[in-house]
Amino acid sequence: MDAGVEVQVVSGEVMTELAQTVTPQGLLAICDFVDVPLAEVVAASPRLVALLANVRDPGNAGTVLRTADAAGADAVVFADASVDPYNGKCVRASAGSLFHLPVVAGTRLPETVAALRGAGLRIVAADGRAGVTLDDPGTREALAAPTAWLFGNEAWGLPPELLALADDSAAVPIYGRAESLNLAAAAAVCMYASAAALRAAHGPRSVNSRVPER
Repeated sequence: MDAGVEVQVVSGEVMTELAQTVTPQGLLAICDFVDVPLAEVVAASPRLVALLANVRDPGNAGTVLRTADAAGADAVVFADASVDPYNGKCVRASAGSLFHLPVVAGTRLPETVAALRGAGLRIVAADGRAGVTLDDPGTREALAAPTAWLFGNEAWGLPPELLALADDSAAVPIYGRAESLNLAAAAAVCMYASAAALRAAHGPRSVNSRVPER
């Protein structure tokens, strides 16, 4: 109340209904939408972006958003038929990262790729079927350049027409007997590989600052 925020006390039953979760934490807030236009992200000269194409699982999407934040990414873009970043499960899975870095919602993938490429980013698709892995020296070297990682749907990955939009593709190496990693785990490996390459080549930079309010 000292901050000028109106506070309402509700019953446990009302809290459960509003929170849409089995074990609500007991505190809810009504906030304005925080997503920004793609043009504002591009104008900020990003060097690491997570681009989600048809990622429909809200838990995965929120975890990728949290991972991108931790890796120092400059933005996360929810393109095509990806889940709404304001989905309750997605918001919870982001663990607050929804409010830490610019999020773009509801864009078309071809236009988004064109805009990011125009800003100087290479588009690299995370594809388990790719002929090269993150272990490849050429791949590691290339990640020192500004990069937008393209992640697809966990069940069917990136179809050929979406893979064709990328400049390159790379797979996360599997050393054991697991068939694959889930989307959020694969995204973590890819984003941190880029973060390490960028920091080694260019040094740390101030990241995760939101695009200024209009």
